[in-house]
Amino acid sequence: MSPSLAASPPSARHAGRATHAAAGATPTETTNVLLTQDHAVHTPRPVADPEASTAPGRGIGDDRAMGTRGHGVDLRIEGVAKRYGGTAALDHVDLHIAAGELVALLGPSGSGKTTLLRVIAGLLPADGGRVLFGDTDATLLSLRERNVGFVFQQYALFRHMTVAENIAFGLRSRPRAKRPDRATIRRRVEELLALIQLPGYGDRYPEQLSGGQKQRVALARALAIDPTVLLLDEPFGALDAKVRVELRRWLRRLHDQTGQTTVFVTHDQDEALELADRVVVLREGRIEQAGTPDEIYGAPASPYVFDFIGRASVVEGRVEGGRFVVDGQAAGFEADGVADGPASLYLRPHDAAFVAPGDGLQARVAALARQAGRITVELELPGQSRRLEVDLVAAPGVATPAIGDAVGVRLLKYRVYPGQR
Repeated sequence: MSPSLAASPPSARHAGRATHAAAGATPTETTNVLLTQDHAVHTPRPVADPEASTAPGRGIGDDRAMGTRGHGVDLRIEGVAKRYGGTAALDHVDLHIAAGELVALLGPSGSGKTTLLRVIAGLLPADGGRVLFGDTDATLLSLRERNVGFVFQQYALFRHMTVAENIAFGLRSRPRAKRPDRATIRRRVEELLALIQLPGYGDRYPEQLSGGQKQRVALARALAIDPTVLLLDEPFGALDAKVRVELRRWLRRLHDQTGQTTVFVTHDQDEALELADRVVVLREGRIEQAGTPDEIYGAPASPYVFDFIGRASVVEGRVEGGRFVVDGQAAGFEADGVADGPASLYLRPHDAAFVAPGDGLQARVAALARQAGRITVELELPGQSRRLEVDLVAAPGVATPAIGDAVGVRLLKYRVYPGQR
């Protein structure tokens, strides 16, 4: 039950961001620029004149290195570390993402998820470790050379450009030697407009689009350059709840079509569990657990993951001879494999049921919370600091206890972890 620090994927389910030269740059220097809502991030790198250079380069984004459109590459994070002063934002993280896999980086603020995404993109330099795209060590490559597609929460569309011009921006910004001709760019834009289900919207401006449509255009712009890896930073955070649900389901279908290696950051657990092939839970710069949504939700590797993912109730007690016992309670629960000593029992509100008083855990009803489709019963157990929650279906004929009632609670599914919170 110890935290997993190295994470490798199962078999994948399926077999960038635009840059431009900064104003004032000399002919022997270009600058990669990512436009966010508030500012631009500049990554200078000395290169030959981009308009004239045809020499072989080491960049992953070179056409001959990009492979077939719509197919990503294996992504390996090996011992990556990043510090801000005395704080470890990333603490020697190891992660393998298979080609064509869609992976969610999930965690609270300060967990390191956005820092990891930006290190992958080349927006932040790592203080240690390596980032590999396929067999290529990308650690020292610039954003342009990595050829990543990056989608921000706030769209970052150019307001003075049409939808078509926004989508084509990354292609038109390529050095002349690698820039497609106008007819090819036009065809690519039309393909992407059809892919994002906005055919005929090419002549509109961002201000004429809804939030969901803007985010789809931002995604199309990232896909236009045939990115090696697609990176999304809280892509649905600026949208209302209903649009979020619709757009993430659309993105899942889009990913199934393109097979693009995709990594997205979110703090929304439902979003991660519904959308991703695998979920990586981060905590204080380290990977707490990586696994499929079913593994993360149904078999949490630690109390932290259990408590962070979904809703959890906790009962404090101890393990004695392979059974979890609680002071003042007659009932005991199997705890095979857990050493004797203080322990905590975790369960989901839907994994408990009411029984007659005298059976199971003894509790008293403290509160009722009614929500769409369910009633949550909050219970107080003697000597426990947290209330136990039990969900009931809100339907005719379902008996609901009253506040103050004494009840028994039978546990249908639970996990016991050594130690206490």
